[in-house]
Amino acid sequence: MNKIQANSQVSLRYQLLLEDGTEVENNQDIEPLEFTMGDGTLTDGMENVLIDHSAGDTLSVSLPPNDGFGYPDPDNIHDIPLSDFPSDLSPDPGQVITFDGPDDEEIVGTVVEIRSKEARIDFSHPLAGRTLIFNAEVLKVINSTDS
Repeated sequence: MNKIQANSQVSLRYQLLLEDGTEVENNQDIEPLEFTMGDGTLTDGMENVLIDHSAGDTLSVSLPPNDGFGYPDPDNIHDIPLSDFPSDLSPDPGQVITFDGPDDEEIVGTVVEIRSKEARIDFSHPLAGRTLIFNAEVLKVINSTDS
């Protein structure tokens, strides 16, 4: 039976939870996630726990921040004038907002604080600094040596 290794093509169902059980994401009712190990679809920590698993395996692991989305970066915190926000958007602390970045890229930021004329936004990943529970069911593994 094929085991997941570097460069394996993998199909899986997954669920990502915060430590308190709050669900962040899952693909239980949609198409399975299909990716190639090392392509950046999952964090390195998520990929590492999949290594040596085979189709039919299930796993549930706790991922500390360094295996998930890292830690918040103080250099990613920026003050944005409240006048730059659309009139129908009133930012609140904890709110996650999508901003237009360079080259029409979307950048996600979390409102940290509201001041008199500006909002302090942390552009670190919204899950940075969080311990996560990663549940996965491996559906298919294809290795380049398969014929």
